[in-house]
Amino acid sequence: MSHYEFCKQHIGHPVKIVTRSGEVHRGVIKHVNRSRVFIDPLGSPRNLGGYGQGYYGYGGFGFGSGFGLGIALGAIASIAFLPFFFW
Repeated sequence: MSHYEFCKQHIGHPVKIVTRSGEVHRGVIKHVNRSRVFIDPLGSPRNLGGYGQGYYGYGGFGFGSGFGLGIALGAIASIAFLPFFFW
């Protein structure tokens, strides 16, 4: 199963994503397109969707899209589910 298919089937689930460069991201999958997965990082300020530049300055599909942090699917080394106690 490709990263795209996995992420598409698990929108709304908390995950840990490790990129090929070693960066670790924890968050809830909010949206997926053919090139990126967008997560709402755990511990981020809530209720910012649609205003400003998105979380941490990442705008997703453009400024104010509210999709959170966009991670390129090609940069993902691994994806794992997080248990709910991390939420």
